[in-house]
Amino acid sequence: MNVVIDWFAFLQVFAAALIGAAAIVTFYALGLRLLVRSGRAPVVSPAEFTDAITVITEKELKRAEKQAAKAARKSPLTEGQKSLALVGAYGCFALCAAAVVSGILLLVIGH
Repeated sequence: MNVVIDWFAFLQVFAAALIGAAAIVTFYALGLRLLVRSGRAPVVSPAEFTDAITVITEKELKRAEKQAAKAARKSPLTEGQKSLALVGAYGCFALCAAAVVSGILLLVIGH
């Protein structure tokens, strides 16, 4: 029995996976950056977990919300620029979702 490996196909899959992962991470990071620039910094409230995970206290949460509100007030952007940044952030998140869904569909349907 002779096993033959199609190295070109292997390189195609490797390149597609690398480019796809880089695109998803890039658009997600850009979306977060634009979300912060629009004045809507994501602040996560504390959750109850086991002792293995460090959770912020209510005091730390209030301080983070206060800092986010202060940063939003100090933004040099106009309201139009903020709304444009928000639209851009949502667009980046939509591109991330589209990339993930297209990858899943490629595996399920293209298989």
